[in-house]
Amino acid sequence: GVTTFISPGSRPQAPQIQGRTLAGNNLAEVPGKIQVVNVWASWCSPCRAEAPTLQELSKRMRDVQFVGVLTRDNLVSARSFVSRFGISYPTLTDDSILARFRGAANAIPTTLVIDKKGRVAGRISGEVTFAGLSELITKVAGE
Repeated sequence: GVTTFISPGSRPQAPQIQGRTLAGNNLAEVPGKIQVVNVWASWCSPCRAEAPTLQELSKRMRDVQFVGVLTRDNLVSARSFVSRFGISYPTLTDDSILARFRGAANAIPTTLVIDKKGRVAGRISGEVTFAGLSELITKVAGE
C-alpha cells in the first residue's frame, strides 16, 4: 500500500469510532488511545491478504485499539471472514462513518491511524505490510 503521514499541525479530526459491531456488541470510543481503523470487505482480495498482518499487530500492540469498518458487504460473508482469519478486534457494521472521514477512506482496503488526540495521523491505501503499519503506528505513538 501507499503510506501517507500527516504532520501534527495538519491533521483533521476523526469522527468518533463507535457503533454496532459484527459480533452484535456496541463499541464505545476509547479516548487517549491510538486507533487503527481498517476499512474492509470479505470479497476484497488485498483485504484477505492483509488480515493476518492486522491480527498479528493487534495482538502485539496491546495499547493500540484496532477496529475494522465493514463496507459494501453482507454480515454473513463478513462473519465467516472474521472467523476464517481469527480476527479478535471489533468490526463496525455501519459504514456511514466513512463519509465523515472526508475522503480519507475512499478505497478498499484503507487503514487509518488515529492519534491520541483523535486526529487522522496517517493512512495506508491498499494492502498493509507488517513493517509499514508498525512503523506508522510507532511514529505516531512516539509523538
